[in-house]
Amino acid sequence: MRDILDRVTQTNRLTSPPLHDLSALQERTFDAVLFDLDGTLIDSTPSVVRSWLTWAAEQGVDPRLLEGNHGVPAAQIVASVLAPEQVPPALARIVAIEVADVAGILVLPGAVEALQALSGSCAIVTSCTRALAEARIAATGLLAPTVVVTADDVTTGKPDPAPYLLGAQRLGVDPARCLVVEDAPSGLLSGSLAGAATLAVTTTTPAEQLRADAVVANLADVSFVVEPDGVRVVRR
Repeated sequence: MRDILDRVTQTNRLTSPPLHDLSALQERTFDAVLFDLDGTLIDSTPSVVRSWLTWAAEQGVDPRLLEGNHGVPAAQIVASVLAPEQVPPALARIVAIEVADVAGILVLPGAVEALQALSGSCAIVTSCTRALAEARIAATGLLAPTVVVTADDVTTGKPDPAPYLLGAQRLGVDPARCLVVEDAPSGLLSGSLAGAATLAVTTTTPAEQLRADAVVANLADVSFVVEPDGVRVVRR
């Protein structure tokens, strides 16, 4: 616990470098790259907004209470706004709404190239349930890596480090030798607490709100080069 608290303090003190400054990463190599899904590889924002507004209206929840939860698993969001006995059916309902609404979900720039370049040296680590992740990936036609960690695989989701620790474990690599790519503050904190380096994309959150080792606009700004000693990140 003391170690986790120390890492949170260090992360909160971190000031991100200027946009597109990769100097903190350019001398490093990584055994694997762990990607968030929504906002990093795909753009599902319109679907997310529609789904949660529908759910909030059905449940009588003020939509303003849902703000600031991007990247947080639905189970944790639902539990934060409803009484415990209401959570199971309400959680099942938001999952059903989101799985059914995949219209307009798009692959973000650079995502296809990144996954192709890395092949077996990457994983997706998402706050989606397994059903939702599969529905959104299928809707975009994105070729997902073999390892996909979802909210169903961990007891505590982002910003807890458990999702990214599990992603590294399933790839058989040390989390300290991983690069986490995220668009949300909660996901970046999760990656940092797991001991990984972090690369932020500004697809959903302004750069000044992202605490990471490097920040770029999207994955089209970087290339992942697999070399004998590991994966390098270079500016396009």
